[in-house]
Amino acid sequence: MRNLVYHEFPPEYHKNDTVLILGSIPSPKSREEQFYYAHPQNRFWRVLAEIFKEKLPSTIEEKKEFLKKYHIALWDVIYSCEIEKASDTSIKNVTPNNINLILEKCPIEKIFTVGKTATKLYKKYCYPNTKIESIYLPSTSPANCAIKMEQLIKEFEKIITK
Repeated sequence: MRNLVYHEFPPEYHKNDTVLILGSIPSPKSREEQFYYAHPQNRFWRVLAEIFKEKLPSTIEEKKEFLKKYHIALWDVIYSCEIEKASDTSIKNVTPNNINLILEKCPIEKIFTVGKTATKLYKKYCYPNTKIESIYLPSTSPANCAIKMEQLIKEFEKIITK
């Protein structure tokens, strides 16, 4: 059964951010924790720590400081939708977030979308307004176990701006 779900916490960004990473919509665990990629089996934070050669951030404050240090903004493509648990493939009746809210405040150079659903929905709902192509990154979700950690690290290295 699908439930109507809303994005319940704000985007995470700072005025000097140059990279914007967009997921689809927060998982039940992330909504519970009120922060991004909170499921303990999600590899997002482990991948970022690895590519930047940093200690794994564990608290929300450490994660916010990590993002600020590396000029990374986080948000999601979807403001609200009908979804079954955390299954992106079940998403229906999407209302997108206004991504331009971040683009107007930050010197974003690259936009990355995490997972096929976020990429597809960004192209459909956000690209017509932003006119910035997104760069696909594989999902770090525990459900995407076909992608090994080494491959995720290699793919996510694209976010490192020189």
